[in-house]
Amino acid sequence: MTEITAPKSPVTAEQFADEIREQLKYTQNVTTEQATPADVYVAASKAVRNHLADSWFKTQADTVNGNTKAVGYLSAEFLMGKQLRNALLNAGLTEQFDKAVEALGFKVQDVVDAEYEPGLGNGGLGRLAACFIDSLASLGVPAFGYGIQYKYGIFKQEFDKDGKQVETPDYWLANEEPWGHIDYNRDQKVSFGGKVVENADGTKTWQPAWSVRAVPVDYLVPGYKSGRVNTLRLWSAKSYDEFDLLAFNRSEYMEAVTPQVKAENISKILYPEDSTKVGKELRRLRLPARRHPRLLPGPGQAGSDDFPEQDRLPAQRHPPGDRHPRAHAHPHR
Repeated sequence: MTEITAPKSPVTAEQFADEIREQLKYTQNVTTEQATPADVYVAASKAVRNHLADSWFKTQADTVNGNTKAVGYLSAEFLMGKQLRNALLNAGLTEQFDKAVEALGFKVQDVVDAEYEPGLGNGGLGRLAACFIDSLASLGVPAFGYGIQYKYGIFKQEFDKDGKQVETPDYWLANEEPWGHIDYNRDQKVSFGGKVVENADGTKTWQPAWSVRAVPVDYLVPGYKSGRVNTLRLWSAKSYDEFDLLAFNRSEYMEAVTPQVKAENISKILYPEDSTKVGKELRRLRLPARRHPRLLPGPGQAGSDDFPEQDRLPAQRHPPGDRHPRAHAHPHR
């Protein structure tokens, strides 16, 4: 079995400050003098992510090579909370970060507050799912969390001019988000509807009515003093035909983007209103994304066929509204 060591770096505060400067210069394209607390937050996040990467690769290698079993956890929600402080703790870089930020001329709390919390959960269900995959990492159990990358999350609550409470979109992805790695090379085709036709040789073929492009976004889930860094993979729905140039040139601007809107609605918000028929249909369209997706999360790795034994991925599904998820220990298919 691959040797796993805790993801704790011996770097000093001065060295970590240099890493932040490098990220500012070459990733954010700003100098320390030009940088804002938000710039420093992104730079520090990418720096600490680099410190966790080797343990992430080791965890994947153990799973792919058949050295250990892995758990698949499927949930409609994952309320992970802010990532920076948790990543620093698990990488052993909290003290170095605090000193480095102060040395760069910024207030630590201003940098920490620059992180926008992902609105990917509604409370108990999402927090429970997040605690499960976080605990699995801290226990040293390789695991993959699977869900949906909601563009607007749940919602924000505000008051209108009459003092009434109203729901507004939660633009949690409006600014740069340094934790999720979008992997377009691992996209999957997900199809809906259509019909089954019989071929001349007697075989049958499914002819879908329409399809969407599911694009994975991978997040690192580091364990505390375990050396494990697991993966949370969230899927975002895209259209294969997102823009109709001919319709646009006919000045039919809304019709030109209809396929794009239809596909992206699937991963638009956490819980769409389902009191109508179309609302219920939209929720049903999400079911394929919460079935067992294709593995694996790391670059250069192939799909589930690489597992030497098919029973190495027991799965647990956490459906919406179910506070008591049931474990399903069955082979990955």
